[in-house]
Amino acid sequence: MKLAGAVVLLVFLTGCATTQGTGGSGPSPSPGAKPAVKKELPWLNVPGGRMKTTLFYGPWQCRREFMNGCQRECASEGHTLKGCMWLADFKFDWEGSLVVLPVPVKAGSRYGIYHCCCNYTELSKEDTRAARKKWEGKRESFRRGWSEKFGTWPEKGDVSWPGHHVRDLKHGGDPVDPNNVIPAEPDVHEIFNEQYPACYDGKSPWNTVGPDLPYTDN
Repeated sequence: MKLAGAVVLLVFLTGCATTQGTGGSGPSPSPGAKPAVKKELPWLNVPGGRMKTTLFYGPWQCRREFMNGCQRECASEGHTLKGCMWLADFKFDWEGSLVVLPVPVKAGSRYGIYHCCCNYTELSKEDTRAARKKWEGKRESFRRGWSEKFGTWPEKGDVSWPGHHVRDLKHGGDPVDPNNVIPAEPDVHEIFNEQYPACYDGKSPWNTVGPDLPYTDN
């Protein structure tokens, strides 16, 4: 399921839902879990109520479900899986009322963002620069569009957080696909960039399965 689709579903679902393996009320954190880097975005008015997005950042080893998904994804494209990196969780909280039954309702969902490090062919330096230039040209409008769906794009001081390409540009990631770009806390974004080469090289810990829930909410 795509990230934008997860939000659409949330607006119409009641109770507790799970869009991609990290449950609403969720399982108990795994032993040794540590607090995640966390960012709460402002409440956003949506049809029937309002929604708040909370961002939790890794990176963590992929849980079994995500690793299996990556194996299928790489194989479907004729590639071999080298590693898997669980980048973040998006937590959505919705509150409002149902049209058919006007009573207060709350709902919640979490969506896991992970990257499959398949043995993709690397783009040339010229093509990578062209992809980055395309992103830079669309960056401001992209942030505005993202803010309308999920809440204000985060900032550190007066500087917007960088946009992280889940499938990186060097390995053919779409520079402006809404499902391929997430806001990343600046220090976390540096870690992502530092660890991607190890993931593509099939190095530990990204080549092995991690716990189901490696972090706590606080």
